[in-house]
Amino acid sequence: MKHKYLPLLIAVACAGFASTAQASGYRFGSQSVSAQGTADASGAEAADASTIFYNPAGLSRLEGTQFVGGGTIVVPHSTYQDTGSKQFWKGNRTPFTATKDYAPDAVVAPALYASKKINDQWTVGAGLFVPYGAKLDYGNDWTGRYAITNIKLEAIALNPSVSFKLDQHHSFGFGVTAEYMKAELGQGVDVPGTVAFLGEKAPAASAAFLGNILKTQGMAAFTSAKNALQGQIKDGHASMDGHDWGFGFNLGYLYQLNEGTRFGIAYRSSISHKLKGSTIWDFSQVTSNAAVNGFIAAASNKVNSKALVELRTPETLSVNAFHQMDDRWALMGDVTWTRTSRLENLDIQFPPTAEGPERIRQNWKDTYRVSLGTNYKYNENLLLRAGIAHDQAPVRSAELRHPALPDSDRMQYSIGANWKLNANSSLDLAYSYIDFKDASVNYTNNCSPVTAGCTGNGETTKGLFKTRMQLIGLAYNYKF
Repeated sequence: MKHKYLPLLIAVACAGFASTAQASGYRFGSQSVSAQGTADASGAEAADASTIFYNPAGLSRLEGTQFVGGGTIVVPHSTYQDTGSKQFWKGNRTPFTATKDYAPDAVVAPALYASKKINDQWTVGAGLFVPYGAKLDYGNDWTGRYAITNIKLEAIALNPSVSFKLDQHHSFGFGVTAEYMKAELGQGVDVPGTVAFLGEKAPAASAAFLGNILKTQGMAAFTSAKNALQGQIKDGHASMDGHDWGFGFNLGYLYQLNEGTRFGIAYRSSISHKLKGSTIWDFSQVTSNAAVNGFIAAASNKVNSKALVELRTPETLSVNAFHQMDDRWALMGDVTWTRTSRLENLDIQFPPTAEGPERIRQNWKDTYRVSLGTNYKYNENLLLRAGIAHDQAPVRSAELRHPALPDSDRMQYSIGANWKLNANSSLDLAYSYIDFKDASVNYTNNCSPVTAGCTGNGETTKGLFKTRMQLIGLAYNYKF
């Protein structure tokens, strides 16, 4: 066996950060319960300390010391139906498993914010939130297992910020971001396809392999190995983990035309990450004979090693507006541009081995998110919110859509409320329903087990993803 014959595809999961999240591409998309109630149209509202994320210049509107603590429960429902996934050798159809819900029942994303007014010009604050997150588990027997079996990504960001109010019209904001990212992922290894290829293309090598096992391990191991070469063989499995700290910044500007009308511009920088960890190869379940499995693992030249994924998150630019129409009604809107075109190809390295890297074709496009929202003051203690948003996906086509990120354009419909408990405290509640367009996938890995210089299963994953999602948010606000 040549050293490329038992491949691993691990990189795409590192691109698929938001598969179970609200926003497209990388972003998680829900960093504030109050903003969620208007479908994140409230960037120029600056209702509470969560303005640190949306526009740090909004800190200048906050009085005294304020605290916001809460979280969003994400309840996804995602199914996949296979329409012809294939292995690399002769395009054999991979064993079919029924449509399944591969997303978790629910995940929780917390968020904490605090602000303090220093004087008439300066306000400081800090935020702790989840910028990216994903958790998918397809299982080890689904038709796309040679692309990915599972992924879990956790990210958290600390964002201290400051605002400066120049005069009654102009405010500026600046923040720095320290971001920690951790990823775990797994994938099947196409041992059956590799053995089938070798049996037909390299019979002499197969005979030598059997002879060596008979000589060193005996008849039982020889029989097990012979059965394996005749097709009675299972997949191997590979897993990877990685983690890293990255740093960036955000800027904001807020122009207040009058007491009830203001406009904002906010920029959040990209952050570079080098996810470093390890790659583990597991051939223990290939056959029922441990000795044969050991020979297969050795023949593959796949050794446990380090893993390195270099990536850069996309920057965002938002333009937003807020207008208080009368004592009860307010309108707001936001347009956010995200530079997801930064992600062209992902190259995954396996230092210090000679194993060639895995290249994942993405070629993402830049995206826009447009949202409109409204507030209605029902009485002195209850403020009602509603919003609608359209969010583009960065994926260009079914041929560039990978099951680690079965992303598609979506619509978000949100309602929310702020309920005052007393003069100093209140509760924010929000509910969102997100409707994704059906997403077809027809992704072929260009690197097969017989391709020199790179790592890959050479599989084709072909099917249809259907995703719907609900978000339930609750936050507590305190002012003093």
